[in-house]
Amino acid sequence: MKLIYTDSLVVGAGLAGLRVAIASKERGLDTVVLSLIPAKRSHSAAAQGGMQASLGNTVKGMGDDEDIHFQDTVKGSDWGCDQDVARMFAHCAPKAVRELTNWGVPWTRVTKGPRQVVVNAEKVTIEEAEEAHGLINARDFGGTKKWRTCYTADGTGHSLLYAVDNKAISLDIPVHERVEALSLIHDGKRCHGVVARCMITGELRAYIAKSTTIATGGYGRIYEVSTNAIICEGIGQALALETGVAKLGNMEAVQFHPTAIVPVGILTTEGCRGDGGLLRDKDGHRFMPDYEPEKKELASRDVVSRRMTEHIRKGKGVDSPYGPHLWLDITLLGRKHVETNLREVKEICESFLGIDPAKDWIPVRPTQHYSMGGIRTDKTGQNPQLKGLFSVGEAACWDMHGFNRLGGNSLAETVVGGMIIGKYVADFCQENTLEINTGLAESFVDKVRNEIDELVEGPGTESPFALRKEMERIMMNYVGIFRNGPELEKAVTELQALLKRAKNLGLKCKKRHANPELVEALRVKRMLKVALTVACGAAARTESRGAHAREDFPQRNDKDWLNRTLSSWPDENALTPELSYEDLDVMKMELPPGYRGYGINNAIAHPDTDKREKEITKILSELGDDADRYQRQQALMPFEVPEALMARNERLCDNLDRPASAVPGEESEGEQAL
Repeated sequence: MKLIYTDSLVVGAGLAGLRVAIASKERGLDTVVLSLIPAKRSHSAAAQGGMQASLGNTVKGMGDDEDIHFQDTVKGSDWGCDQDVARMFAHCAPKAVRELTNWGVPWTRVTKGPRQVVVNAEKVTIEEAEEAHGLINARDFGGTKKWRTCYTADGTGHSLLYAVDNKAISLDIPVHERVEALSLIHDGKRCHGVVARCMITGELRAYIAKSTTIATGGYGRIYEVSTNAIICEGIGQALALETGVAKLGNMEAVQFHPTAIVPVGILTTEGCRGDGGLLRDKDGHRFMPDYEPEKKELASRDVVSRRMTEHIRKGKGVDSPYGPHLWLDITLLGRKHVETNLREVKEICESFLGIDPAKDWIPVRPTQHYSMGGIRTDKTGQNPQLKGLFSVGEAACWDMHGFNRLGGNSLAETVVGGMIIGKYVADFCQENTLEINTGLAESFVDKVRNEIDELVEGPGTESPFALRKEMERIMMNYVGIFRNGPELEKAVTELQALLKRAKNLGLKCKKRHANPELVEALRVKRMLKVALTVACGAAARTESRGAHAREDFPQRNDKDWLNRTLSSWPDENALTPELSYEDLDVMKMELPPGYRGYGINNAIAHPDTDKREKEITKILSELGDDADRYQRQQALMPFEVPEALMARNERLCDNLDRPASAVPGEESEGEQAL
């Protein structure tokens, strides 16, 4: 048995994982990162549109701040998020953007003077302030009151990943590539590391660490069509689930993005609609104003996806060999804009559709895109059930997204969450010791080795590829955008049957090293358990909240369902997870549940909502009119982040309120440069 020791172990080399690793390394801790692929090929690179941060540089973002970003995030989550975490996130997002600038991210910048933009299908001219010239620009995104999505054309994730990976390289952080974690090493109370397999040689290794951070991304590939990279299979969530101790949160919360191209499901960024693109039906009619007259194409993602699906159901979709679709029209933006700010979209359309989006409409329909659920963590990113186990990014249920994520908040969460949680991980490593039990590590290595032996040498006959294909079909057909009781129960029953069959997996290729069939067999059993947590959670939640839309229970039910679903799998031979629930305390909320702003307000109110609203009114009145927004916020819901991140953010609008001579002052020079 090969043992590798480190202080901070990170599983996953995307933005979230690398940012945690950087925080550990900067604290002088030994740090190791495991990755299925070279770090720069991680799925973070696929993010196109941008990351949200309330910089308030552009005229359309003027007046933005943490309060507005926080409110947008809470409403976007349909009041399913942890509001403390949403506050931590909104406070630190501007700091993360500016840090990334120092690491080399070439943000698109503001140019002073007049510029033409498209707003509500009309070309208008806006005037950017002279003082804003050269500062970080922002575009509009769905579900936001201000333009706050910072971007680098439509290759933001690519730019960020390369900059952050280069930072990790400069710190000599080792990334063990082509290595897959297959089991957590734990004693039921404390995580000791992971058992991992080299995908080239087949060698099994035990990585022992003070802290283990899961940053493996989402679980979109349990669905038949997804915008996710093929490595986003939910294995990180499955590793936690298979401990029988650690719990997953809100696994039924799965987001469908409105504009994936047909048929392959590759994403076209929300930046297309943020920059002024329109959705049209088979008649060329712009239909979103019919459903959402205020926000139109820039309603929240879950809302737009449902409206598109409803419109297709009415027979307004465009017939194609791959089923009905709708059109995304960005031709009105003009060729220069498309080739400058949406160049990745242009290349995707040319390569996969053979069209020119500057003059042709793009065939799109909603497709699985993001996983709000994941490994349940507290505010520090640590799993409450298994000490030393952390999670960050899409792999985690931290939980700042609740039941729906706003566009631009995911890319932001990777680096903001990584920044915050990375400091807590480093604190944990410095404050805790680990008694290394080689016998414990060897027992988990032996368990994985026996699993591989059974697959390679056993009498099983089931094909892992066939089981996976069937699982993907079930999830796509029965656990999609719209859900109902009979279909969800059918999904659970059919997935259980697949899990039974997975006990009889067999391989045609008997190699133990570079063997794709073995890799698939090791993953599909774990993926089926993840799929069952999604289906069972969706079947049990008899309400509609955010991306979880029950046709048989269309109301958001705060009275009975203002809680977080927790899933665990204590019996490894069971065919379904155990579900429990974690209530959200209305009396601690800064923003009590209310009307989200879409469709009719049919929510069933929580009994404490009115009580909390009256309490908030009383608190604010007692503060008086002289209290600033920081004092009001702290009085309603105090929050903490690591001390190094507690400083207030500075914005252009703050400087514009000062005498002109104070603008280039020494204390603000760094902020002004960004």
